Amino acid sequence: MRRFQLIVGLALTGTISWQCSSGNNDSNEPLPKLGNWHVEETKVNGEIKQDTVYHKIADFSFINQEGQVVDNSTVEGKVYVADFFFTTCPTICPIMKKEMLRVYEAYGKNPNFKILSHSIDPTHDTQQVLKEYAEKLGVENASSWNFLTGDSEKIYEIGQTSYLTTAMEDQNEPGGFLHSGAFVLVDQNGHIRGVYDGTKSEQVDRLLGDIPKLLTP
Repeated sequence: MRRFQLIVGLALTGTISWQCSSGNNDSNEPLPKLGNWHVEETKVNGEIKQDTVYHKIADFSFINQEGQVVDNSTVEGKVYVADFFFTTCPTICPIMKKEMLRVYEAYGKNPNFKILSHSIDPTHDTQQVLKEYAEKLGVENASSWNFLTGDSEKIYEIGQTSYLTTAMEDQNEPGGFLHSGAFVLVDQNGHIRGVYDGTKSEQVDRLLGDIPKLLTP
């Protein structure tokens, strides 16, 4: 097996190509698969075959606000939106959660859809803190919208290497943490299909229009 032609990664800045999600909601064109990709060659019965291998969310395991384990199997075969936040965030998080509530209200009852909100301050944001936070937001269905805590390094790692967004501790930032406002749309196979600025209603409007393109009829 031979790998070659590694192409175009998304920047790890939290401002990753908002224009990638700026298409017309009325378009019937399929959503692109974002992130690094490469072509693998295999020899089958003496013939060389090429397969495109797309960027995929790595294995993970975290705890939600109900104390339940949430891992890859939780979202297997599901469409989901991921973001990163912390409950004491003094800047963009309240705006993000207001916008994510729109997504939850639109698709939260769909059994094939989920939201994964990862806390980047898991020391403070324990399972109980996240439960209270979800209740204040009016989130009643934990199986639909999961507020996640866990090992901080694993959360930062999956944010930056899998979801290709900024998620880290930074004492120079308000609240002591740095993260982007990205809402990342992931398909049933763990591929990123859209990235949207969760602080802008027009971007979230596009997300709301793109989700049905991935959901199984």
